[in-house]
Amino acid sequence: MPKISLKGQEMPESPIRKLVPFAEAAIKNGKKIYQLNIGQPDIKTPQVALDAVKNQDIEVLSYSHSAGFESYREKLAAYYQKTAIPVSKNDIIISTGGSEALLFAMGSITDPGDEVIIPEPFYANYNGFATASGVKIRPIESTIENSFALPPISDFEKLISEKTKAILICNPGNPTGYLYTEEEIKQLAALAIKHDLFIISDEVYREFAYDGQKHFSIMSLPELSQNAIMVDSVSKRYSMCGARIGCLVSKNQEVIATAMKFAQARLSPPTFAQIAAEAALDTPDSYFEEVIEEYVARRNILVEGLEKIDGVKVGKPKGAFYCIAELPIEDADDFARWLLEDFEDEGETIMVAPAAGFYSTPNTGKNQIRIAYVLKKEDLERAIIILEKALKSYLKK
Repeated sequence: MPKISLKGQEMPESPIRKLVPFAEAAIKNGKKIYQLNIGQPDIKTPQVALDAVKNQDIEVLSYSHSAGFESYREKLAAYYQKTAIPVSKNDIIISTGGSEALLFAMGSITDPGDEVIIPEPFYANYNGFATASGVKIRPIESTIENSFALPPISDFEKLISEKTKAILICNPGNPTGYLYTEEEIKQLAALAIKHDLFIISDEVYREFAYDGQKHFSIMSLPELSQNAIMVDSVSKRYSMCGARIGCLVSKNQEVIATAMKFAQARLSPPTFAQIAAEAALDTPDSYFEEVIEEYVARRNILVEGLEKIDGVKVGKPKGAFYCIAELPIEDADDFARWLLEDFEDEGETIMVAPAAGFYSTPNTGKNQIRIAYVLKKEDLERAIIILEKALKSYLKK
C-alpha cells in the first residue's frame, strides 16, 4: 500500500476543529452546544459589503490580478495610511485569507530546516504552516501570570542561531488576547535589526484594542522597513470569515516579488470576496465603536465569571476576543471531549478548545483551554454556569 508522506503524518490536527465530530454527535442527540471554541463572530457583516456582492451583474466570473484588484490594494493602502502605516498598493498582495499570506511569508523567507521564533501560546495553525513549509518553530513561553506579555528579549536572543530567519508574533494575540505595547514592539525591532531577522506580525485583530490602549504596528517603524512583514485579514475585522480574503504587506520589495511568485502559482484570490472586502473599507467608524463596546462587555462578563470559579485562573485580554483559562484538571483534551459526550445541564453543554494545541513545547498547556467570547452576553453567562457545574462533576468523576 502506498505510504503517506512524513510531512502529512506530522501535520497537526486543529485543536479548534478536531472535536467537531463529537459536537455533531451531541447535536444529533438533542444537546444544545454553546460554541466557545472557534473565533467566528456573531457580529453582523457590514451591509455595504453584502450589498456590493448582491448588486453585481457580472456575466463572466474571471480571474483577478495575482496580487488582487488594483483598486482594492489602493483603497487598502489608504486605510493603512490613516493608521500611520506608510504603504502603497505595490507593498500589498491580496491573499486567500490571512492563512495564505502566512504561507507566502514563510515560503518567501525560509528554507527547509530554518527556524522561526514564536512566543507561545500562539495561533494553532502556525504549527501547521511551519510543518507545511519545513520550518522548525523555536518557542518562547509566555505565562498566564502576567496575561502572556512579551517574554524578556534576552530569552529571544538565546534562541537565535544561523538557522533563525524570523520572529513571528500575533498582535493582538490569538489565543491570549494580549496586546503588545509600543515599547515591546520597539524592543523586538531592535533585536531584528541587530541580528538581521525578519519580523512577521499577524495583525488580523488590529481593530480590537481595549481599555484605552491602541494597537501599534511593526509597519509603523521606518527603521524596520526591510525587516517587517505584516499579515492581515478581513475575517475578524468585518465579521467576514467566510470571505477568505487577507493580505501580505511589506516595504521590502524583494519579499513582495518573491511572494508574488507564490501568488501567481495559485493564480488569483477570489473575485466576489474581493468585491465584498473592497466595499467593506467604506464601513463607518461607528461600526467599530459599537463592536468594541460589545466585545469589552463580553470580555468583562467572561473574565469576571471565570475568576469566581474555584481553581480557575485567567489572563485578562487587552485585545482580540479570546482568553486562556487554566482549569483545575490535568487533561483539557479529555475534559473537552467529555463535555460533548457525557455532560449536559438541562440539555445544554459547551464546546471549548484545548490549549495544548496552541503550544509547540510538548506537554505544555494541558490544563488550559482557549475561550472565544464571540457569543452574545446572555449566552456567555449561561456558558459560565455550565462550565462551573461541569468542572464540579468532572472532578468528582
